Amino acid sequence: MNIEAKRILLTGGAGFIGTQLTKRLVEKNHIVIFDSLHRNALRYTDLQSHPNVTLVKGDVLDKAGLLEATRGCDIVIHLAAIAGVDTVMGMPTQTMKVNLLGTLHALDAAVEAGVKRFVDFSTSEVFGSHVYMAEEHNATALGVVGESRWTYAVSKLAAEHLTHSYHKEYGLAVVTIRPFNVYGPQQVGIGAIHTFVEDAIQGKDLVIHGDGNQIRAWCYIDDMVDGAVLCLEKDEAVGHVFNIGNPRGTVTVANLAHLVKRLAESDSKIIYGYKDYVDIELRIPSIKKAQNMLGYRPKVDLEEGLLRTIQWYREQLDDQADQT
Repeated sequence: MNIEAKRILLTGGAGFIGTQLTKRLVEKNHIVIFDSLHRNALRYTDLQSHPNVTLVKGDVLDKAGLLEATRGCDIVIHLAAIAGVDTVMGMPTQTMKVNLLGTLHALDAAVEAGVKRFVDFSTSEVFGSHVYMAEEHNATALGVVGESRWTYAVSKLAAEHLTHSYHKEYGLAVVTIRPFNVYGPQQVGIGAIHTFVEDAIQGKDLVIHGDGNQIRAWCYIDDMVDGAVLCLEKDEAVGHVFNIGNPRGTVTVANLAHLVKRLAESDSKIIYGYKDYVDIELRIPSIKKAQNMLGYRPKVDLEEGLLRTIQWYREQLDDQADQT
C-alpha cells in the first residue's frame, strides 16, 4: 500500500509511539488523533497546529465517538490502551475494559467505515515472564488469575484474538505488532530508561528494583516507527503478527543503569530497592519474521539511542530551569 494522501486514524495517537508515528506520516497524509490525552507526548511538538492533523479528544470506550472519528479514514492504527505496571495494578478492571472493549469498538468502527488496513499494537508481554528469542508462533502465556501484573498481557492477548477474528470473519485487513521495550526522546509514562536518564541528569540515585538481573532488549523509537510503517506498506503483512524490537539492545537492568550513568557523565549512586510486583525476568525477541517478510532492520544501537535520549532530556530540563 502506498502511504500517501491517506486519512489515518491513530487511537492513542498522543502517546509516545503515536506522536512519533504522526511525525513520520504527517507530511503526506492527514492524521486524525483520537486520544484522552492522559499521556500526552504531543505537547513536546507543534503537531497540534499542523494543517494535516486533526485532534479529537475522546475515549475508546465511547463507541459512537470513535465511529465518528473513523468515518472517512483509510487506515486505523490502534494504540490506545492502559499500560504501565503501576497503572495496571492500580486499575485492573479499567485496564481490561479499555484494552479489550476499546479494541472491539475500534474494530467495529473500522468495519463500518470500510478502512483498508487496521494495525493493532499489542505487547511482548503476551509471551509471559521468560522470553528468549521468541518467535511469533511460540505459545503465549495467560499468567496467574488474580495477579494484577498479568491483567495487561491478558487483555492485549484477547485483543489480538479479536483482531484476527475480524480478519477471518469480516475480511478486515489487520496486522498485529508486538513491541519490545521501546525508548527514546519524548517518552511519556514510567519506564526504566526514562527514569534512569532523568535521575542521572539530575544527580539523583538510580534505583534498581530487585536484583537487577532482569534482561531486556531495548528498541529505539525510530526503529519501532520503521517497523510500524512497513506493516502499513507491505500487503504481505496482512493477517500476520510481528515482533518489532532490537535483539542487539540486550542488557540487564543493572548494566543499563551503569551504562546510562556513564553516558550521562553522572555522579548518581546506583542503589537497589525492594520489588513488590511480579516482573518479566527475560525478554528478547526474534525478529526473523519481520526481517524476512517486511525487510525490517533496526538501525540504532543501544549506546547511540541512549545518547540521543540523554541529550533530549537534558535540553528539556535546561528549558524548565530557564523558565523558573
